[in-house]
Amino acid sequence: MATSAKGIRVRLDPEDEYTHPIEAAENFNESMYFNVFDRAGKIGGWFRLANRPNEGRGEMSCCVYLPDGRIGFMFARPEGRTNDAFDGGGMKFEVIEPFKQLKVSYRGKLCLLSNPQDMADPKTAFRNNPIVPATLELDYEGVSPMFGGEPVNEDGSKIEQNAEEAFARGHYEQHMAAKGSIEIEGKRFEIDGLGLRDHSWGPRFWQNIHWYRWLPMNFDRDFAMMVSITCNAKGEQRKGGMVLEDGEYKIIRDARIESKYDGDDNQTVMKIWAKTDEREYHVDGEVMSLIPLRNRRHSPDGEELMTRITEGMTEYRCGDKVGYGLSEYLDQIVEGTPVGKQSGA
Repeated sequence: MATSAKGIRVRLDPEDEYTHPIEAAENFNESMYFNVFDRAGKIGGWFRLANRPNEGRGEMSCCVYLPDGRIGFMFARPEGRTNDAFDGGGMKFEVIEPFKQLKVSYRGKLCLLSNPQDMADPKTAFRNNPIVPATLELDYEGVSPMFGGEPVNEDGSKIEQNAEEAFARGHYEQHMAAKGSIEIEGKRFEIDGLGLRDHSWGPRFWQNIHWYRWLPMNFDRDFAMMVSITCNAKGEQRKGGMVLEDGEYKIIRDARIESKYDGDDNQTVMKIWAKTDEREYHVDGEVMSLIPLRNRRHSPDGEELMTRITEGMTEYRCGDKVGYGLSEYLDQIVEGTPVGKQSGA
């Protein structure tokens, strides 16, 4: 489900749940992502796999927020020049029934961080914190319609993209429920929670967005949101997302996020306003636990480009409802400062 510009429609078929043909662009990327937050156990996590076949590698990220404030994290770049499946670095995603049932599993290690801020310097974090065994098995169930897809021309043909500027050809999201278990260092946590997943494909550089704020949240199976604000280097903002109510998605037409930060430039609390055609929503968010991550690459002229992504397990309140989810803040770092912080978002 998505709005379309004139002459463009959004296509989404069950086949899009699986991997897509590899494009010629060197930075072709196909990724799938899941999160889950269990309100009873105060435990959460997110899990991502990406294939970058033209670069000869993939990406695997596994992040678990423990009830005591510790975070377990692992990142890997498994070798691979195919785009046949989401399976690498000990993690595997399986589509059981498109748009309805999927499965996430992981068998590997996690760096167990008592002070998650250590991950601002990954080399030091992995050297100074214990690396422990971890397994997870989660069965995901779709609780909402689909949101998004691939914009195509009216005749169904692909839209030409500049690979150096692109962030994704196709992208969709869905609110989910998940059941299963997470085991870390021999301690098992039963999971019965709610979350969100996404799937993207096409050319991507993380540096092609100046900053964004992505706030997926679940209050219960019948009420959930995703609020998104994306900004380019010209300062032009794109605001959107959706609200799940009564089994349907209501499109967010406008949104505002006001954030406060700590001394490490991590988001701590936020006030969110979102407007659909039907009504307005006021949401307060408070970060429970957060890990700072980064992505680096060099431009063609050799300049180092740094992208910072802070991932916070967040408690949300909307009226009398309390929910849980993620606050993901992506910023390019310019002169040591996250660019989006300067805007107040």
